[in-house]
Amino acid sequence: MSAIASSLDPSSLLYILPAAFVLVHLVPWLLDPNGIRLYPGPFVAKFSDAWLGWVARNGHRSEVVHAMHQKYGPIVRIAPNHVSIAEPDALQVVYAHGNGALKSQFYDAFVSIRKGVFNTRDRNEHARKRKIISHIFSQKNVIEFEPQIRLYVSQFLGQWDRLFDGARKGESGPDGEGGWRGENGRLWLDVLPWANYLSFDIVGDLAFGAPFGMIEAAKDSALVPRNQENVMKSYGNKDVENEVDAIPAVKILNGRGEFSMSMGVLPAWWRPIVRQLPWYRNGSKDVQSLAGIAIMAVAKRLAMETDRVDLLSKLQAGRDGDGNPMSREELTAEALTLLIAGSDTTSNSTCAIIYHLAHNPHVQAKLHKELDEQLGTEDLLVATSDQVKRLPFLDACINEALRIHSTSALGLPRVVPEGGLTVVGQFFPEGTVLSVPSYTIHRDPSVWGEDTEVYRPERWFEGDAAMMQKTFNPFSTGPRACVGRNLAYMELQIIVASILRRYDFVLEHPDHPLETREGFLRKPLGCKVGIRRRDL
Repeated sequence: MSAIASSLDPSSLLYILPAAFVLVHLVPWLLDPNGIRLYPGPFVAKFSDAWLGWVARNGHRSEVVHAMHQKYGPIVRIAPNHVSIAEPDALQVVYAHGNGALKSQFYDAFVSIRKGVFNTRDRNEHARKRKIISHIFSQKNVIEFEPQIRLYVSQFLGQWDRLFDGARKGESGPDGEGGWRGENGRLWLDVLPWANYLSFDIVGDLAFGAPFGMIEAAKDSALVPRNQENVMKSYGNKDVENEVDAIPAVKILNGRGEFSMSMGVLPAWWRPIVRQLPWYRNGSKDVQSLAGIAIMAVAKRLAMETDRVDLLSKLQAGRDGDGNPMSREELTAEALTLLIAGSDTTSNSTCAIIYHLAHNPHVQAKLHKELDEQLGTEDLLVATSDQVKRLPFLDACINEALRIHSTSALGLPRVVPEGGLTVVGQFFPEGTVLSVPSYTIHRDPSVWGEDTEVYRPERWFEGDAAMMQKTFNPFSTGPRACVGRNLAYMELQIIVASILRRYDFVLEHPDHPLETREGFLRKPLGCKVGIRRRDL
């Protein structure tokens, strides 16, 4: 090929290269090997992955795909070999146990240290990893982590009390504390950075044996080694903190999510080329830096002389079906998954829940009433897991926010197995990529009513409860569903109950919607509120 190209003059190449580009995209459409040409969708998406790549790069994939469903109907072609199906009944088929569907090449873009339980596509390897990991997040084991969660929620409330007392005196805080001020008897600040500090410190303690110290410092900071390879080789060495740098972990995590999402929707052969573009080069650095945070944290944890029980110790103790433990590299890869899944999802959800409660004062008042009635006589700063179990309106408030603002809102892609799949009456042959967008099915009027964009927790006590639960998909479903959902939900219950019992909230700009940007997860860009401590 190179010899042919070198024999051609430049003027010939000007015609040949565009023609080749057109043929590469036109021929698959004409041949239509998976029989999906007749499904409607954006014009460019029929021929090229560039449409979905551009949409993902701009940070609003779920909203754009939702708009395509509103325009074209429940089945939309969003890439040459990718069909989005916005039907609740499709969830139980596309993501079902035993249907043989595998994760697509999309997940290869999320591999950094090595493939983990989240991004491995091999069925046998996933089963091996899940056998080691899943028992860690059983309801029984999750309760063991409650004291650590409550410890950091207590520290969080202590910091907000300190700022509130300062705000009443007319003081204001530096940007390092997220920026805050006192006005009209309230503390005014942005919830998002504080939600990040809380979730990172919780996952730091649970996964690595020590917090990142973000709540205490009121700062986004974590340590990474300057030489990751050396630290990987010297796990257990007490000198691992030498030659390290402090980096903004939350910022790095956001960059990594956007990079991996944008890269994942592109064909594998495009990726080495696209990585050379400036924005993507920065994303590659974020991937390396985030891996460095996990490598550093695991190294420090393994150097500790302790018998404490945490997620890492349970991972170390786990064995696969052959009785083998995880290797150090594998252990670190899973720890990185825990870091990502246990921090960003919780902080995003906490911020969204507080926004919606502040935006709907009548709902907030109703939740305050339930908290006061059920917890008011119990002199505890932080709610317990036993207490939050008897708070149905709290659950409704959390679930309604997760419906409107699912942190994982996009349709997770699956490859149709040998023999094909029939989904909502349509047959899709082997090799077709299918997805069911949570963002869109969470707005299906036939399930949730006509007011799907309204935050109304009362809907969870009305209508067809079985259908709502069947359609509700904040943690995915099937064999590849989030293994940590029990822990994540308990965290949210304790965090929201404790914060709302102590404070009431108003929005700084009530008319402004909650702005978001989507990498792999859909993240709020901020939530500025006025806080007042309640009289209990």
